[in-house]
Amino acid sequence: MSTPGVETATDATEAPDPLEHPQPQRGGQRSPGRRRAGLRRAALDAAEGYSFLGPNLVLLGVFLFLPVVWAGWISLQDTNGFGDGVFVALDNYGRLLADPIFWQSAANTLLFTVLVVPLSMALGLGLAVLMNSVMPARGIFRTIIVLPMVISGVATALIGVLIFDQNNGIVNKIMRATGLGAISWQSEGIPAMMSVVLVSLWWRVGFNMIIYLAGLQAVEPELYESARIDGAGGWNQFRYITVPMVGPSTFFLLVMNVIYSFQVFDIVFVLTGGGPGYSTSVLVTYAYENGFVTRDQGYAAAIGIVLLVMTLIFTALQWRFNRSRDQVG
Repeated sequence: MSTPGVETATDATEAPDPLEHPQPQRGGQRSPGRRRAGLRRAALDAAEGYSFLGPNLVLLGVFLFLPVVWAGWISLQDTNGFGDGVFVALDNYGRLLADPIFWQSAANTLLFTVLVVPLSMALGLGLAVLMNSVMPARGIFRTIIVLPMVISGVATALIGVLIFDQNNGIVNKIMRATGLGAISWQSEGIPAMMSVVLVSLWWRVGFNMIIYLAGLQAVEPELYESARIDGAGGWNQFRYITVPMVGPSTFFLLVMNVIYSFQVFDIVFVLTGGGPGYSTSVLVTYAYENGFVTRDQGYAAAIGIVLLVMTLIFTALQWRFNRSRDQVG
């Protein structure tokens, strides 16, 4: 007998209703109907995603991947761009190994990269820190620094010609007026490379400043306030807070600036034309000379493919070994 008012274990624990709480199938597997519905839903989601990606993939295929494949095919031929070329396999790449002008152009490209990339990034970061602080007329200074970005590289190079022309340039006129000797900007190798580097810096610093400024404005002000309370000076704040926090911006700018340096053409072509005596020739200007001046387009395509491989290798190495790309800053 059960005591009135006291439930037994059998009364308190009722069997679950199989209609309200269906039991999962053995092994945790879903029913075939649910599985088919899930597959249809996944297929619809994938189709929706590809419908958004489709136009971009078509543009990339037509204007990027197809030209690269076509350039690779031309690099295996001896052709002047007219008529059918002669298939020569890897002969054009073999010519590169024995071409002293190619190696000089590659060395000039490396020198240009080593000079322009760190200088432009350092100047961009310094200007970004300055523009991020409290200073009068920040908007005006930002506009002046960013102004070269709104004009093309050819226009920037033409301005550089007005400044660095060895006969009528502004710099040489000032130097003659002050009693100093004029610099042979176009007839000596080192001054010619200096003019290319200076104009490139003027053109690239604004872009670097904008990216760094965006990174700095995402840094919490409390970090600097805490550092000041702990007695950290301006240099220590810059070294231990600013530089680490803009790590992702540095990674992005490093990749973009190196790619730009590998592909520099317009400023070199307008300022020096690769001269004097190939002293400022870079890989792109040398490829242009072979492709459109001497009409050796198979050899020019081989130079372009080598440049593409160099760029891909550098980008892959940076992505593999630069940990700051995954930081938040």
